This record gives sequence, C-alpha cells and structure tokens, in this order.
Amino acid sequence: MSNVSRAEAALAPQGVTVSFGERFQASAQFDGVFKQGMALVERTAAYLEGPGRAEAKRLPPSVNVLYASESMRLTTRLLDMASWLLIRRALKEGDISETEAQRKRKGVALQAPSRSSHVGGFGELPETLRGLVEESYALHDRIVQLDRAMNVKADNAGATEALLANPVGTQMDRLRLAFSR
Repeated sequence: MSNVSRAEAALAPQGVTVSFGERFQASAQFDGVFKQGMALVERTAAYLEGPGRAEAKRLPPSVNVLYASESMRLTTRLLDMASWLLIRRALKEGDISETEAQRKRKGVALQAPSRSSHVGGFGELPETLRGLVEESYALHDRIVQLDRAMNVKADNAGATEALLANPVGTQMDRLRLAFSR
C-alpha cells in the first residue's frame, strides 16, 4: 500500500456518526432534565396561585405591575420549555414521528429571553418569584443548548466534511496518519 493511499485511508471517517440528540433523548440525563422542568412548572404554578397571589396584593402599585409582567414572562417561558420537553419525550417514547416532532417544535419559541438584570425594580419583587425566574433562566439556557445540539444532523455526504471541519476530528486524523506510517 502506498503512502498516499494509507494517508487517504487514515483520513476516511471511522465508523458511523453518532447522533447526540438520539443518545441524549434516550438517556437518564434527559429524564432528569424533564423531571426538573416539570417540577419547576408545578412549583411555579403552586406559588403563583397561592403565596404569590397574597404577596402581590401587599406590593406597592408600581411593583405590583412589575410582578404581573414578570409572572407572565415566567409562565410563558415555562410553557415553551414544557412544550419542548413534552415533544422530546413523545418522540423518545415513539408516540410521534421525527417529522411530527419537527413540525410541533416550530411552534415552540425558545428565543433568548432578557435577563432579570435588565428589568428595573427586579430586586423589589418577592424573593420566591425572583428565585423561580432565575431558575427558569438557567433551565431555559440548558434547554436551548440541548435543542441546538440535538438538531445537528449530519447526512452521509456531509459527514466527511463535518469530520474534517471539526478541529478535534482534524487532530485525530493527523494522529492516525502519523502513527499509521
């Protein structure tokens, strides 16, 4: 075998491309994120319907308006995250097809929300609401990262390009080539 053909063989993609999305979706880690998200939805609902309502009545009018705005933003953010989680779980359990999941996912808005640091008077809101808002931001960030990673698709034609464009893959290929001589 000539050096050129050995080099070409060393640079050929090794094995099959593994889908992070499929692996993660089938993992216990996904189940953990799902449980975390649903628990946050439940705690938020319980707070807003109970103690939060009582706390809001005791706030000054200007802060009460902020409370209403932030609780609506929080609820909307949580509904979007819960929708994403439920779509992914349905796909995992085989209740919907990949095509249907993609169609449903288009209706879920996972845009980058503004942060509480951008909201004037945020510190005047009840501590529990502030905690729920901050927790929702952290979970939202995680779900957005997962969504991006899970939606990366490498078809067979593009797999070689993706491997070679990947800096780690490029370094691994160089090592394989160096040690194949």
